[in-house]
Amino acid sequence: MRIFFFLTGFGFLVIGLSTIILYLNLLTIGYNFQEYVNFISRRIECYLPPIGLIIMYLTINIKGAKKYELYL
Repeated sequence: MRIFFFLTGFGFLVIGLSTIILYLNLLTIGYNFQEYVNFISRRIECYLPPIGLIIMYLTINIKGAKKYELYL
């Protein structure tokens, strides 16, 4: 289950960062940096990288419940 959430977070991170990089082409057609940041802040897919990082961080750092313990 943790692997699924880790890969989901990684997928969100890759999709979001690739769209941000693709939107860098707006700078070549005359947008300045402030307009670029304003544009990507209104795009839903540009919110995926922080969400993906949070999911990955949580899956790595939160300990799962133990199914059984062998304390005798």
